[in-house]
Amino acid sequence: MAWECRIEECDTSYESVEDLIVHQSTEHERQECKVCGVVVPDGYLAIRHAFNEHSRAEYVRAYGASSEEVREREEIKDLVEETADLQAVVERLGGSPA
Repeated sequence: MAWECRIEECDTSYESVEDLIVHQSTEHERQECKVCGVVVPDGYLAIRHAFNEHSRAEYVRAYGASSEEVREREEIKDLVEETADLQAVVERLGGSPA
């Protein structure tokens, strides 16, 4: 399975989801959360922040997202979390091991 970036016009793809998350975190501008103002890497980590830290209602209000858009992002988050070695991503990005 190829993992595609899909941030704006980026069409970069990777064999591993971990490589994709590192790419999104290092090659794209960080985004400010419209709910709480924290700045996070774009892509999966922004989705993870939104759905782990805020309710669906907060997300919908802040981003004007439809139910379909919310479901799509939740599915992406679930698929990545079922597949990725997130500890390896943290280590590659220079974070502290959990």
